[in-house]
Amino acid sequence: MILADDFSGLPTTLPATHLPAWNSIIRGILAHAASVGPDLNALLADQPGFALGQAVRGLSCLLLARREMVPVAAQAHAAAQAGQPGTAREMAFVAALGDWLGGQPSRAAARLQAVLDAHPRDALAMKMVQAIHFVMGRPAAMRLSAEGVMDAWDDHPARGFLLGCHAFGLEETGEYAAAERVGRAGVELAPQDAWGLHAVAHVYDMTARARDGLAWLSGREASWMHCNNFRYHVWWHRALMHLDLGEHDAALALYDADIRADKTDDYRDISNAASLLSRLELEGVAVGDRWEELAVLSENRAVDGCLAFADLHYMLALCGGARDVAAAALIARMQQTQPQTGEAQGIIAHPGLHMAQGLQAFAAGEYSSAWLHLRRGRNDLQQIGGSHAQRDVFDRITIEAALRGGYMDAAERLLQDRTHQRAGAVDNYAASRLETIRAARAVAG
Repeated sequence: MILADDFSGLPTTLPATHLPAWNSIIRGILAHAASVGPDLNALLADQPGFALGQAVRGLSCLLLARREMVPVAAQAHAAAQAGQPGTAREMAFVAALGDWLGGQPSRAAARLQAVLDAHPRDALAMKMVQAIHFVMGRPAAMRLSAEGVMDAWDDHPARGFLLGCHAFGLEETGEYAAAERVGRAGVELAPQDAWGLHAVAHVYDMTARARDGLAWLSGREASWMHCNNFRYHVWWHRALMHLDLGEHDAALALYDADIRADKTDDYRDISNAASLLSRLELEGVAVGDRWEELAVLSENRAVDGCLAFADLHYMLALCGGARDVAAAALIARMQQTQPQTGEAQGIIAHPGLHMAQGLQAFAAGEYSSAWLHLRRGRNDLQQIGGSHAQRDVFDRITIEAALRGGYMDAAERLLQDRTHQRAGAVDNYAASRLETIRAARAVAG
């Protein structure tokens, strides 16, 4: 007898005895649970022919943006194709994995969106569509996908997780009040939804309400402590709030105790760390020898060439750790990227390369050169993926390059654009730089 899973209501080709484990895995994926990887591996060790499970394994490998995980994803794809034939919906996931392996994550997302259009209560398809669009920098598509199935989720057991995804899409497309409202409602329904919790934290970042953000996160640690490395990212948000309030010691304490509690080389963990240290240094804070371990890890990972977002954070770490030779090698590798080989490679070629060259020049004190490179990449920076909050470190460095290079009018325009993106909210970073411009003009007469 073919049974349905709890989070789609659709048939699965798993034996009934394994359905509880699969339900737990799906819920774990929705909640970014640390248990997902071990649980999925255990399930596939017993059921290697489960095509949908292999497809999810392969897609998850590609989301890691690690060169050595691409062959693992290919092995999962081969196992899915050779295993027990799945339903049409299950095999669509397998085909989506093939799309991404072929360099077309957009096609993979579109294929999974078609699954979601046909089966709007499919929580797994919903979450995977969100994940792919996120790494490809497409927040409008994330929002549209969530909104397209909302009416079908009134009584869905994972409705809170959908609201969390919707809240993030709203926030990234500038609907801050709606994002806060929807995100809070989602967390009410799904207290373990760290994604929805962090969507509300994004609202506070973008609207310069750091105190409110700290109040929101404080006491809700249980919402993210069950997570995989996503928990480090939530601590990072908390550190950003302290940074905006000028509480630098608190930010560094979170860095040491939580953000880098585990010295992993996952690009997402390195991005949390490198971007926070960069922000602190822009504020004149000495960060000690914290760059060193990031630089060592980033030098080893800089050969990956999987994602521009990762490359740029590796560059921050290499520059912060004074790894000039390694930084030059990363630039050379990016210059050799063949854009026609895949969507991610095209983004590495532009805007990735221009931004990396700008970061390298900035670290060398060549501010005019940095400004010329960074401004070329900035207009297309959305394509590298991540969130506004994550990409803001590159905006800050671009503004700083303009200021230090003497391009005051350009810096002011960038600050105005940044403030406009934030619905007119002026955070302490923007206020201090506007004051710098005012003082420079007063001196110039």
